[in-house]
Amino acid sequence: MWLFFIFVTVPIIEIALFVQIGGWLGLFPTLLIVIITAALGTYLVRSQAIATFGNLRHRLEALDNPSVPLAEGAMILFAGALLLTPGFFTDIIGFLLLMPSVRQRLFQYLKNRLRMQAGKFQSNNKNSKYRYTKREGGPIIIEGEYHEETRKSRSSDE
Repeated sequence: MWLFFIFVTVPIIEIALFVQIGGWLGLFPTLLIVIITAALGTYLVRSQAIATFGNLRHRLEALDNPSVPLAEGAMILFAGALLLTPGFFTDIIGFLLLMPSVRQRLFQYLKNRLRMQAGKFQSNNKNSKYRYTKREGGPIIIEGEYHEETRKSRSSDE
C-alpha cells in the first residue's frame, strides 16, 4: 500500500512544483534548471561511485565487512536515478542521498530496522561433500574432504 502511495504522491508533488517554479521563473529557466541538475547529478554520482567502489574493493581485499560500501553504492545508484528523473522533489532527495552524512544516517536507520540472522548453506547435490555453516557469534566453518593427487594420478584420470 505504501508503494502505491509513493507512486501517486511523488508525481503530484513534482507537477505542483513545476507549476509553481515555472510560474515564478518562466518556462525556459525552469527547464534549464532541470537539465543542469541532471548534468551536475550525473557528474557527482560518477565521482562518488568511483570512490565507493574503490572502498568496496579495499574492504573485500582486506576480508572486511563490505556491507557499508555496498549499501552506499546502492544509495548512490538510487540517487543517480532520482537525479536523472526530471523534477525538483526527486532532485532534492537525490542530492541528499549524495551527502555522506545522510547516507550514513540512513544506513544506521536501516541497519537498526533490519534483523540479521545466521545463515546456513548446504548443497542439495547428493554427491557434494561440502557444507558451509555460520553461527551467530561463532566462526565460519567450511567442512569438506580433500585428496592429495600426484602427477601420476592426475594423468591417469584424464
